Amino acid sequence: MMQRTVISILIVLLGGFLFLEACKKQEDATPALIPLQFTVPSGFPEPVYKFENNPLTQQGFALGKKLFFDGRLSKDGNFPCASCHQQFAAFATFDHPFSHGFNNQFTTRNAPGLFNVAWMKELHWDGGINHIEVQPLAPIVAENEMAETIDNVIAKLKDDVAYRQMFKTVFGNEEINSQRMLKALTQFVAMLVSADSKYDKVKRGAASFTEAEEAGYQVFQVKCAACHTEPLFTDNSFRNTGLPVNDIVKDIGRMRITGNAADSLKFKVPSLRNVFLTFPYGHDGRFYSVGAVIDHYRSAVVNGPTTDPLVKDKITISDYEKQDLLSFLRTLTDSAFIGDKRFAQAE
Repeated sequence: MMQRTVISILIVLLGGFLFLEACKKQEDATPALIPLQFTVPSGFPEPVYKFENNPLTQQGFALGKKLFFDGRLSKDGNFPCASCHQQFAAFATFDHPFSHGFNNQFTTRNAPGLFNVAWMKELHWDGGINHIEVQPLAPIVAENEMAETIDNVIAKLKDDVAYRQMFKTVFGNEEINSQRMLKALTQFVAMLVSADSKYDKVKRGAASFTEAEEAGYQVFQVKCAACHTEPLFTDNSFRNTGLPVNDIVKDIGRMRITGNAADSLKFKVPSLRNVFLTFPYGHDGRFYSVGAVIDHYRSAVVNGPTTDPLVKDKITISDYEKQDLLSFLRTLTDSAFIGDKRFAQAE
C-alpha cells in the first residue's frame, strides 16, 4: 500500500514537472515569422531599396508601425514620426509650411509626403540622407524636431515589456538596438506605396480620363514630365527652379551637402502624386495652392547662375492649359492610400 502511494505521488510530481516544462517552453517559443509581400506596382521600376537585407514580415511591419506612431521616440513624448507625416495628407504635414517640433520650435523645411520612398536613392530636400534605413536618425536627434538622443530612445524601448517581446519575435531575442529599430521602421515606411489613383486606373485600363483630364495630361507630358517623370512623377533629381532665397531660413539647398557652388539653391524634385493632399508646396512651403506653383513657372522664375535650363526662360502655359493641367493633377490623388487601415494608427 505504501509503495503504491509513493508511486502515485511520484507520478503526480512528474506530471506537474512535465506540465510546467511544457508551459515554460510555450512561453519561450517565438512565434513563426509571417512573410509580407512587397508588390511592385504595374509599370513601376524595381525599387532601389534591397529588401533581401531586411526581409519583410507581418511582425516586423507591426513593430515598425508601433514605432512610427510612438511619441517616446521624441524627447517630451509629443512628437512621433506621425506628427509630421499624417496619413490623410499622404503622410505629409497638413496645412503648415514648417512642422512643429520640440519646445515650440519649427522645422526649416516643409515635410514631404512619405510614400514610394523605396524608390529613392537620396532623401530629404537636399539629398543629405542616402539610405532609407538611416533617415529617421535625422529628425530624432534634431533639436527643433524630436530633440532626443538615440541612447535615450533605446533605453525607453528596453523599459517596455511589449517592445521587448516584439523585438524578440522579429529578431530572435530581446536585444533592442538602433539598427534593429531602424530596420523595423523601414519595414513600415517602405510599405507606404501609393499607386492606385485614377491615373493608375486609367493606365491599367480600368478607368478613363475626362476630356479636361486628358487635355491636362497632354499639357503635363509636354511641359512638366521632363522633371516629374512617370510613373513616380519625379526623376529624383536636384534642381534650382528659380525660387528666390527665403530671407528667414536662408536655405541654399543641396550645396549645403556637397559644398559645390553649382548646387546652390537646388532642391529635390518632389513627386506630384497626391499633390492636392500635400499642400503647402516647395521646400519651404511658400506656395499654398497648386495653381500658385504653376503661376511661378509661368511668370515668376528668378534666373540665376544655377537656375535649371528647363525653367530659366519660364514655361508658357495658357489659362486654359492651366485649368486642364489642374484637372489632370487631381487624378493623382490616391484615396485608397490615405484610407488604407494597414497604415493607420491603432485606436
